[in-house]
Amino acid sequence: MPFDYDLDFTAVDFRRHPELYRVGKGEQGVLLVQPYKGEILPHWRFRTPEVARESADTIYGLFEAYLKVHDFVGADMARKFLQMGYTRARRYANHRGGKKYAGPVPADKKGQSGAHGRAEMPRSPEDPVKAEAAAIFKAKWDEARANPAYQEQRAEFEARYGK
Repeated sequence: MPFDYDLDFTAVDFRRHPELYRVGKGEQGVLLVQPYKGEILPHWRFRTPEVARESADTIYGLFEAYLKVHDFVGADMARKFLQMGYTRARRYANHRGGKKYAGPVPADKKGQSGAHGRAEMPRSPEDPVKAEAAAIFKAKWDEARANPAYQEQRAEFEARYGK
């Protein structure tokens, strides 16, 4: 089932109502799903490799803690933040200033990933600092996706509530 952007994210506590959560594709909902956004976002940073390493390690620790208490939604959100660390650091590695697309996000697409019909800006010479930060997040993201407990809890979640 696709990620449901029509939910009132200001009112839903996904820890109390995991049945409303959808894994979706990629990073969908990463900046919407509470209380996890509030728990994980303060640790999400990628400015330098050192900052990225500390951030990725902290978020992976949260990922493991969520798995330990069988909180799949929390674990999946932590996985999404690791993925977003990779994708955003890569964006800054490829586009100085981080602006990937020309023009504003259409009003009806705010909060959703994608080009939404906008042209991609020309790439800058690769920023090696941001590329290294991206590689750090990529390694932790890969580790999270391969984690047997994560895979098991994801299968259980999807069997119970849908994808």
